[in-house]
Order: sequence, then structure tokens, then C-alpha cells
Amino acid sequence: MTRTLITGGLVITAAEELHADVLMEDGRVVAMATAGSQDWTADRVIDASHKYVIPGGVDAHTHMELPFGGTFASDTFETGTRAAAWGGTTTIIDFAVQSQGQSLRAGLDAWYDKADGTCAIDYAFHMIVSDVNEHTLKEMDGLVEEGVSSFKLFMAYPGVFYSDDGQILRAMQRASGNGGLIMMHAENGIAIDVLIEQALARGETDPRHHGEVRKVLLEAEATHRAIQLARVAGSPLYVVHVSAEEAVAELAAARDKGLPVFGETCPQYLFLSTDNLAEPDFQGAKYVCSTPLRPREHQAALWRGLRTNDLQVVSTDHCPFCFRGQKELGRGDFSKIPNGLPGVENRMDLLHQAVLDGHISRRRWIEIACATPARMFGLYPQKGTIAPGSDADIVLYDPHAEQVISAETHHMNVDYSAYEGKRITGRVDTVLSRGEVVIDRREYVGRAGHGAFVHRSTCQYL
Repeated sequence: MTRTLITGGLVITAAEELHADVLMEDGRVVAMATAGSQDWTADRVIDASHKYVIPGGVDAHTHMELPFGGTFASDTFETGTRAAAWGGTTTIIDFAVQSQGQSLRAGLDAWYDKADGTCAIDYAFHMIVSDVNEHTLKEMDGLVEEGVSSFKLFMAYPGVFYSDDGQILRAMQRASGNGGLIMMHAENGIAIDVLIEQALARGETDPRHHGEVRKVLLEAEATHRAIQLARVAGSPLYVVHVSAEEAVAELAAARDKGLPVFGETCPQYLFLSTDNLAEPDFQGAKYVCSTPLRPREHQAALWRGLRTNDLQVVSTDHCPFCFRGQKELGRGDFSKIPNGLPGVENRMDLLHQAVLDGHISRRRWIEIACATPARMFGLYPQKGTIAPGSDADIVLYDPHAEQVISAETHHMNVDYSAYEGKRITGRVDTVLSRGEVVIDRREYVGRAGHGAFVHRSTCQYL
């Protein structure tokens, strides 16, 4: 067993900020004390002077190696978790996929196989349920016991992932009994498909039309409907990738009634807009994701929702596709552009910039990026905080370092950056995962296979 001591830094958690020393042993935090007050000995001492000492980020929404639109997300579990570590994230929760006609078990086992022995950081799984039936519903109980305690359903993508209201209600009823959390992709996919067909018939084929057919009102309507179905089922609800002011209003109204309804947004909705989708020469295809980017005026409502806790979590929905050879599949037909953006490496830095820009406080940064996702998905306090007994997932963060985000310097396996050329202040310096150094003063020293599957309990945020 090795003892590591981090000394001289400002420790920031969701609850407090204090100048403290942190002692780690056997992969866990064993003690904290006011800086310099204890005469601790350690095998390794890390000087965190002039730096923040923060919990490793928990990204509760990633898609490594996801099959979509005839291709696969370009990050493997190996490349994606390495990039996550570079960005100060030490736990991802990825989505195992049930294929139509297959069991949940088969889908989950396939994702275990993809991730096993390849991850640089710890990982857990949600389960995408794309075929709700009696067998599937029974399987949900066993998955909760196995530590896969959240289930994603889709109101979008008819013929692929789509579930109708009856199927959604049945899954919610099952979750209300077994403690699972239902995650919802809330867009009215049936109506959207009509609008896609009509747009293409008019010759509107460019990437910007992806955003125009996936209308704000169809996100808000689906969000409202999901909330009402959850009320009927007596089930909590977590709405993923909320992008629009009207959808936030639906969540806020439900929460004002005291309902267990939660919402997540993503950096792309906070920092990008339909201006990016409209970039010429098919460059807008880089920004095609669903829910889509919205006009810039929606950003104020998202930031407000994060401050008022009507939105609780910022995840990335990291689902990268290269521009060349993948996004280009949709030239001449925006509906064939693979949906998804890269971002697992950028989230912590972008949210630190949001602190500097006055959108959120430092502790709120840690709350929405570390502590709440850990609590929401049954990982707290093992993950998401720095406290005796917690995993030693710790990031030394330099709040003064300046950087320019670029595909030339990022570590995600994708040929563009969604934030190319953006200047920000703040950068990850050193990252520890369960006490093992993964990034050492801006050098990767981690290894594939260090990351372990993490068994999750049920939602701790209720």
C-alpha cells in the first residue's frame, strides 16, 4: 500500500472550499486536515500550491463505440476514457444498448465486453431499453441488483429506439417498484419524422434544417408528456440533454409541484447555437446532435435553470463522429448525418470558464459536474466528492493556465473540435484515479485496464 499526500491546494467540493491537505492510501482518501496542521508522512507528496484540488468529474452521459446511422461513434472505451482523464473526468456512465428483438442481458453483456480491460478510468452503465415487453420488464429488476440502476427510453427515432406511451408507462411502473431511474430522450419523434420528410421534399437538405425540423415545441411537448406519464406511474424521471427554454419551463413547473423530476443539459447547448449548424460548406454537419442546438437566446434559460436547480447535471452526451467519412454520410440529406458531438474532454474546462464568466459559482461547478451526477446515479460518496472513505479520484486544476481548444491538441479520437479556437482559462494539471496517477503534470501516465466497472446503488437524489 502506498500513501500519497496532496498538500498546499484549495480543496473545492460541492459543500465547501478550504485550504487542506489530503491523505490517500490504498486508492481511497483516508484523512483531510487544515493545510500544514498534521505531520503526515507519505510515499509520495504532490504539491498543489496555487491550484484547486477537486473531485474527479463524473460524466453521466457518454456513448463510446455506439452504433448509429450505419457507423460507430469514433471513440472506443480506450480512447474515450483516456480523453476523459485528460479533461479531469474520472468516471463515465455509458449506455449499453438493447437491440430490437434482443434481451437486455445480451445488450449489457456486449457493453461489458467492449469496456472490459480497456478503460483508463472507472465506468458504469445505464441501459437503453428499445424493446419493452414482459421479458424486458422482468430483466429490469435483475439489472438494478447488478448495479445498472437506470434505464433510458426514447420518444424519438421511430424504428430504432422509439417507445410508445404505453411502453414508456409500463417501464416507468416497473422502475417505480424496483428503484430504477427512468431517463428520457424527450422529443416527439413521430411528428419530427413528418417534418423531416416534408423538408427533404422541399429540397431543404443542409445541416441547418436538422435543427429547424426538431422544433422546440416538440421537445417541450415530449417533456410535458414524459412528466405526466411519470406522475401516473409514480416514478421519478430524469430528462437528458435539455436544450430549450420551453423544456426547462416544463421541468420547473413539475418541480414547483414537488415532483421527483430532474434535468440534464450539456456544454453544447450552453456554448454553441444554431449559428454553428448554419456554417457554410457542410461544416454545420459537425454540430448535428439531438436534441439539436438552439438559437442563442435559449442559453440564458439553461444557465438560470442550473443556478435555480431546475437543471441539476451537466453531462456531455459525448458521441463523436469524424467529419470525414462519417458526418459526410449526410451530404445531400441532413437526416443521414450521424447524430452526436465530441466533448468528454472539454466539459470540466468549459464549466470552469462559466465560473469565470459569472454564470455559476465554483462550488456549483463541482456540484453539477461531480457531486450531483454521482448522487443521481447511486455513486456517492464513493465518487463525486473528496472525503475520508471516498475513492481517491482527485484532480489538481490550474485556474490560471490559459488554453485554446483545438482538434490539434485534444485527445478524443475525432478529426474536429466542436469548440475549435475557443480561448479559455483553466486547465487540468494532474489526475488521480483511485489514488493512481493517470495524468502527471500534463503527461499521460495511465493505462488501459486500470478503470474498473462500478456497481451503482439506486438514485440518492430523491
